[in-house]
Amino acid sequence: MRELPHTHSCFVCGESNPLGLKLRFHTNGQVVTTQFVPRPEHIGFKGVVHGGLLATVLDEIMVWACAVQTRRFAYCAELNVRFLHPLSPGEEVRVTGELVENRRNRLYTTRSQVRNPAGQLLAEGAGKYLPIPAGQLPPMMAELVGDCDWLSRPAEAGPPVTSPAVAAPPPAPTG
Repeated sequence: MRELPHTHSCFVCGESNPLGLKLRFHTNGQVVTTQFVPRPEHIGFKGVVHGGLLATVLDEIMVWACAVQTRRFAYCAELNVRFLHPLSPGEEVRVTGELVENRRNRLYTTRSQVRNPAGQLLAEGAGKYLPIPAGQLPPMMAELVGDCDWLSRPAEAGPPVTSPAVAAPPPAPTG
């Protein structure tokens, strides 16, 4: 597993953000992972981690999943999160994300999961991401800390259309 770069100021991965989560992401070249231990100040309802915080972590890991597979950073265009079980502060979870589809480098489809140490699925996300225009990248790239050489290497021979590494989220309920 290779550690991915992080930033100075990002709320999720920024090393200099005093209020941030300071998460570090790793990849095997396809799936991106991180470990996360929410703190007591991350609650919504008493004793339950705020869903918006989990959605933020899911969004971040899906951005990195796009970057790993395509060598391009992307903005979130659509984010869907399904919360299945509550997460308590102090409970370590493993978060995974991966690129599911690359539509001609115009739109990336991703998915992600949050699981507790027992493997129970607590939350899952699906997103659509738009590549960041080249003109907007220089100040963002200046924020990166760590090994960024992999970004200049060609992406693998196209990401898979589907991958079994992270189970697809079930369809949303209707009604």
